[in-house]
Amino acid sequence: MTEVLRAEDVHVVRDGRPILQEVSLTVRAGEHWALLGANGAGKSTLLSLCGALVHPTRGTVEVLGRRLGRVDLRELRAHVGHVDPRHPLTAPLRVRDIVLTGLTNSVAPLPRWRPTQGQRDRAARLIGTLGLADLGDARWPTLSQGQRGRTLIARALMPEPRLLLLDEPATGLDLPGRERLIEALGALRREHPALATVLVTHHLEELPAGTTHAMLLREGRVLAQGPASYVLTGDQVGKCFDLPLVLERHDGRWTVRIRRRGQDGA
Repeated sequence: MTEVLRAEDVHVVRDGRPILQEVSLTVRAGEHWALLGANGAGKSTLLSLCGALVHPTRGTVEVLGRRLGRVDLRELRAHVGHVDPRHPLTAPLRVRDIVLTGLTNSVAPLPRWRPTQGQRDRAARLIGTLGLADLGDARWPTLSQGQRGRTLIARALMPEPRLLLLDEPATGLDLPGRERLIEALGALRREHPALATVLVTHHLEELPAGTTHAMLLREGRVLAQGPASYVLTGDQVGKCFDLPLVLERHDGRWTVRIRRRGQDGA
């Protein structure tokens, strides 16, 4: 399978403090990775490397076959979808117009730019895939947090990226909002089988059933990585968060709880 991302022996140091140490990661087309770890584990920093937003202090990162340090980062970022629910958008734009700005990498429509009918049709399809078909004319300030998150995912997909990066996309969502987001990600993966995704979260309950691989980070180092069924176990996730945990999986989704003394064979 085609590699879309490769990081080898990556170190990131800021103000003399190590953020990431000896991290290696390979993501291939059609794979869906989860990055998990406690606050300060280095998850968002690793995602920024994946999205060509920062350079490693040491080591190599190749995104879509191009090595950071040898490529125009602005050009490369146009081929990577990066979704942060804390996006600075404030303009009262309609959902369909926000999605179309993904083609111009702006937060507002450009005065002289006009999308083609094909681009409008693609925006409409993405809006439908993300469960927003009835909200195309809704304006940003009227959207719920979950609707905003799904709008930003549709926006990130407009340039047809091969890699989609999701930084805690369920942040601030209530239960219905979280479940609609996870359902939308499942639909997205079915409709775009070659798309690779990397999703950062603290919570296993937020992982879609289609998650294929996982990496556990602890204090900037890789604790475990590989197929999700191998990595996401009570023992390994427990070590990551320094808690005795029990993990269960039903219909592809995970739940987690603390193992009580004297229970579950302890």
